[in-house]
Amino acid sequence: MVNMNNPFGARSSLQVGDASVDYYRLDALVPHGVDVERLPFTVRILLENILRLCDGTVVTEGDVLRVARWKPDVDGGREFPFLPSRVLLQDFTGVPAVVDLAAMRSAVARMGGDPQKINPLVPAELVIDHSVQVDYFGTNAAFEENVE
Repeated sequence: MVNMNNPFGARSSLQVGDASVDYYRLDALVPHGVDVERLPFTVRILLENILRLCDGTVVTEGDVLRVARWKPDVDGGREFPFLPSRVLLQDFTGVPAVVDLAAMRSAVARMGGDPQKINPLVPAELVIDHSVQVDYFGTNAAFEENVE
């Protein structure tokens, strides 16, 4: 039986030891005229995302089929929902995003609102990848000298 959160019957379970893991089979779209094998890996990732989240409202069956029938030489002309489970922000572009969130929270607080309501809908992680420069090492004062 097909339900609203699984309209293509793609949800399956895999037993791993004592645990059961749910996943969504892209081959469930084959009866709908989809040749999954021809899709680039990146399109398959996008397809799995919207297939997993297909609820008939935010992500419709039409959205799933439009991505599943993607062709490189055809302009789709339409957006489709993409709801990642998390976002990684690299420091160069992520810091401005964090500053924007802080500024919005500050503005809401100044207007008497609850700044805790200003949060990303998708968890976001900021990755700082700058190397640390060390000028002094091997002495008891190295930490203080490097900080200075």
